[in-house]
Amino acid sequence: MEREQLVKHLNGGEAFMPITKVLEEISFDNIGKRIYDLPYSFYEIFFHITYTQKDILDYIILDDYKTPKWPEGYWDQKQTPESEQEWEQLKEQFFKEREQLSKYIQDESNDLDTPVKNSDKHSLLRELLLVIEHNAHHTGQLILLLRLLGDHK
Repeated sequence: MEREQLVKHLNGGEAFMPITKVLEEISFDNIGKRIYDLPYSFYEIFFHITYTQKDILDYIILDDYKTPKWPEGYWDQKQTPESEQEWEQLKEQFFKEREQLSKYIQDESNDLDTPVKNSDKHSLLRELLLVIEHNAHHTGQLILLLRLLGDHK
């Protein structure tokens, strides 16, 4: 039951709008806009969420993990995708990697309390909670941007 609950939190929407709904509501025309002097666009935040989730997944499972340079390694250098296809690929990547993380968590041979491959002190549970908290934090920013951009239904 514990693992199932963790996956529910990873998927979001337990206490806030799930990211799937947020992504459905944003118009492609608005994803690259920086408004009210904010230092990021909807796209930039979602790219950051996706990249960070992937980085933590890699940290957990890869034998040859290398830490990206902070902070520039975790943010795209552009504020909007070059095409709708690039945007769709980013969303597919996010959900594919979230599913990969979900399956890893649900595999009972992966101990939640044991340090992950690339750490002697960070457990799988700690890394999972980091992804959940990070995604929730930035999902809140995406929801705020939806409203400011006028896309929230």
